[in-house]
Amino acid sequence: MHRKSELPQTSLKPSLMMALATYAMAGCAIFTFSILIADFLVPDHDWIADTISDLGAGNYEFIVDIGIYAFSGSLISVALLAAHDHLGGWRWSLGSVGFAVLGLIVFLVGSRNEYGDNDHDGWVIHIYLVYALGLLVAVLPWAMSKGAKRINRNLGRLLVALSVLWTLSAPVFFFLPTVIDGLYERYLGLVSFCIVGAMAWLFIGHARSLR
Repeated sequence: MHRKSELPQTSLKPSLMMALATYAMAGCAIFTFSILIADFLVPDHDWIADTISDLGAGNYEFIVDIGIYAFSGSLISVALLAAHDHLGGWRWSLGSVGFAVLGLIVFLVGSRNEYGDNDHDGWVIHIYLVYALGLLVAVLPWAMSKGAKRINRNLGRLLVALSVLWTLSAPVFFFLPTVIDGLYERYLGLVSFCIVGAMAWLFIGHARSLR
């Protein structure tokens, strides 16, 4: 008589969840500080009129690039958390993969160093990355909201609100005069940080409940 093989049972790891969630929030803070530092160091920079992309070009590009890569890591951390702590449903699965793709897109934005500055050396993909980023940030909070409500109903509602806010706000950027688009882009960045922060806080709360 054959014995049934016993596979090891998987379980959630609160310490891993706490570490990834903490880094997700830290990456947002690093990006914020990198922008503030660049705002002061880059000559003739107007933070109201000039976009973050303007800071990511030139001699001081490495400062903002550090922040971009840190934020990319935040998004990857959320993707890992969502895969580790799967709260069910196809929307959650879609969101888990979507955050990983979003992290890759943000990384490519930083690494390609092309910011719509009429650079024709090869295939300029910055604008396509921006479109993909905008679409994902609109969809992902909604995708995760149903699963999030199983842990924290208020955070689930917040994710829906952030999804609606981004969907209404992001397209406006393309129609703004250049004298204020830098300030508006920073507002959009704050919305994206709130999304990451909400997801991180969700997992922190769940990790604490498992201890």
